[in-house]
Amino acid sequence: MNSLDWIVLVGYFGVMIAIGLWSHKRVDNVSDFFTAGGKMPWWLSGISHHMSGYSAVMFTGYAGIAYLYGVTSFVTWSLPIAIGIGIGAQLFAPRLNRLRSRLHVASPLEYLKNRYDLKTQQALAWSGLLLKIVDVGAKWAAIATLLSVFTGISLNQGILITGVITGIYCTVGGLWADALTELGQFIIQLFAGLAMLVAVMSKLGGFSALWTVWDKLPEGHASPTAGPYTVTFLLAFLFIKTFEYNGGMWNQAQRYMATASAREATRSARLSAILWLVWPLVLFFPMWCAPLLVEAQKPDASDSYALMTEQLLPHGLLGLVIVGFFSHTMAMCSSDANAIAAVFTRDIAPTLSKAARSWSERTGLLAARLSTISFLALSMAIATQVNSPTFKDIITVVIKWVAGLMGPIAIPFMLGLLRPFRKSGPTAALVSWAMGLLAFWLVNYPINWNVSGGVPLEYQVSVPLAVSLVLYIVLGFLKPEDTPGRDAVLARVNDEDDDGDGAGTGAGSNGPRAAGAARSGSAGPTDSPLSP
Repeated sequence: MNSLDWIVLVGYFGVMIAIGLWSHKRVDNVSDFFTAGGKMPWWLSGISHHMSGYSAVMFTGYAGIAYLYGVTSFVTWSLPIAIGIGIGAQLFAPRLNRLRSRLHVASPLEYLKNRYDLKTQQALAWSGLLLKIVDVGAKWAAIATLLSVFTGISLNQGILITGVITGIYCTVGGLWADALTELGQFIIQLFAGLAMLVAVMSKLGGFSALWTVWDKLPEGHASPTAGPYTVTFLLAFLFIKTFEYNGGMWNQAQRYMATASAREATRSARLSAILWLVWPLVLFFPMWCAPLLVEAQKPDASDSYALMTEQLLPHGLLGLVIVGFFSHTMAMCSSDANAIAAVFTRDIAPTLSKAARSWSERTGLLAARLSTISFLALSMAIATQVNSPTFKDIITVVIKWVAGLMGPIAIPFMLGLLRPFRKSGPTAALVSWAMGLLAFWLVNYPINWNVSGGVPLEYQVSVPLAVSLVLYIVLGFLKPEDTPGRDAVLARVNDEDDDGDGAGTGAGSNGPRAAGAARSGSAGPTDSPLSP
């Protein structure tokens, strides 16, 4: 990097902070901070949903997969995500929006008190919070790894720089700042990705490289599945990501909740699905060609994209691509921070403190911002340990830990929105959650250590979700716990009448009684969170 690249990078950081400060005036209460007051346009929500779904791991871990195995990086990653979001556009997006517009909640998990009970809500909230600290820690480590390649600064210095800047804009501006910075980041990444694509094609013979390069690449590079990324892995990943990217890890759920209506949430999801289908192809093609251009220095080839960027791009454009790396990570981390702050302040804090149940708008907003800062600080601390023997490496955390542990948390949350599972109550939710976590530990550690060659990756990530799913459904039939109150919650979430209405009705829009009852957990199944 030279001075021109540094100008581009510092300018980017300055613009992100400026957007956060500008967004500050749009945040008057907790609803604005966590769900944009239900006023976010569907197209902005869709772009934000897409951008908050991947990070610099795309340019490290998945770049390594693309370097080693080729096309399978797209077929077993972004393609199943696109399909999963497409499914969720009809199945989950409108229902998640109705949580805000009809139940008047600001956190995705607030409805669980009435759908199940307080214990279930707390179990999902705490376990999800701890998992997200580790997940976001991996994202900080990924971007710091790239920064160290280009600038030579240490891993910890890179984590501190990116974390502090992200903390400023997402703490000041809330979800509005997240979405607007993600729009800017998408535009930057559009130019950066196209610049890299053109540079690679020019190096390999021009536009015709799109179809002539395949014979020159390593054998099997064009195979849809390769190495540990088998057809079974693909199906397992599709299953997992259908839950995760439709709200199972909460930050994507907020994007649907932030739109004005259920119909706009569906349009938002469809836009995100299209972006996931098309845009990764532009990013992946240079990565597939990387074996012809650079020799990776790391065993997992996670440095291949950074090395190729340094070799091919002139200064200025190099800085733009580095900004593109930052844009994805900062988008995901800021959206996760906002989601976790929502869950902590709306779901966890009221059970820990009576005072939290009657916070004023000003106090609640302050708590939301302090929670965001605390989450970012903890995740940054974890990031410094992500390459330790406990976590092994970045891609292990992202694929194994997040995919494997997400299922037990997401199953009760997501399936709890659907009428066919109305008989599954607190027992089914808690048992499926606990046994799914136990299955993750067994498959990844005791069994994995004692099986020759280890347990295949697809089973490490899919067995916990499968265990949770089966138990959730079976226990719903064996021990049905549907009640009139729980049925009333499902009716409000599933009723498609007036889906075009609801603009601007966020948490608290029904007055202090509705918002306070939703926070406190004291409301019964048919109390104010269900009021029109």
